[in-house]
Amino acid sequence: MAFAKKFLVPPTISAAVLIAILVAPFTFLALELAEPAERWMQSLPKIATEISEEIEEISNHIDGYTTEPLIEPEPVEKERSFFSWFSEDEKPPETEPQADKSNSVTDKIKQNGIDMGLTLFSSAPLVLAQILACFVLIFFLLVFGPSLFHVFIRDFPIVTNKRRALVLVDQIQHELSSYIVTISIINTCLGLATGGVFIYIGIEDALLWGALVALMNFVPYLGGIASSLVLLVVGLVQFGLTSSAFLPAGIFLVLNIVESQLITPAVLGRSMQLNPLIIIIWIAITGWLWGVIGVLLAVPILMCVKIVLENLGVFDHWIRLIESK
Repeated sequence: MAFAKKFLVPPTISAAVLIAILVAPFTFLALELAEPAERWMQSLPKIATEISEEIEEISNHIDGYTTEPLIEPEPVEKERSFFSWFSEDEKPPETEPQADKSNSVTDKIKQNGIDMGLTLFSSAPLVLAQILACFVLIFFLLVFGPSLFHVFIRDFPIVTNKRRALVLVDQIQHELSSYIVTISIINTCLGLATGGVFIYIGIEDALLWGALVALMNFVPYLGGIASSLVLLVVGLVQFGLTSSAFLPAGIFLVLNIVESQLITPAVLGRSMQLNPLIIIIWIAITGWLWGVIGVLLAVPILMCVKIVLENLGVFDHWIRLIESK
């Protein structure tokens, strides 16, 4: 916006162009991934059924190896005393029929798969409405946000050091932009690498899983765990209960470890690294407050808090707590 303003481009036009540049690649990607994503969503109940049948078959094999035929002992006649002649006849304990646990477990897994699919389908309109509202808010922030901020700095008496406030906001914008751009490039490369390897080894819908791991990697630590679980299910569906089922999740874990332990720390540097425990606690808090959007925005908000504390020059122990050791 500032660059376009130098060439006398109206804020409305520059904001619209920026949003179009932002939306266009994601729209193209969503159109490309809509068909495989819909296919997987519709097959969730079938996938749950297949996995439950495999688990039931394994449990039956295990029961066949571990159980042995029981030899029923011969009934021993109990010696009757003198007083037993006056007692009531003892009745044998009634045996209740055992419920078929395997069928109940299978039915429960199937029902959970159906419920998951229905939940995702029912939440889709709400997610689309939130995305639309987000873009509308971004447009108005780009157009009217700078003037509103300058009015706030100039007129509100609560801002005593106006120059320091301007410098602080400028630093937050610069460092946060650098962080988001850097993380976006790293996650995009991780998704492309994952999708490329999956295409090479013959994993179905490799582009979908590459995009999924790239998006989920914006959530530190927890995103990688969730991606591994999803890819484990993908391997089970494609290869069955064999050693090859662990191949997709294993490949992603190797790439994720290289990215998180070598590439990201080397690119970001120490100034942008945060304490892992603080990140997990903060993600839990923001996720509880705002759901999925809060989880995605957790780390950028924490970066803003860190920058503010650094510039205020107070609470040094809090800054050291947030920073990575």
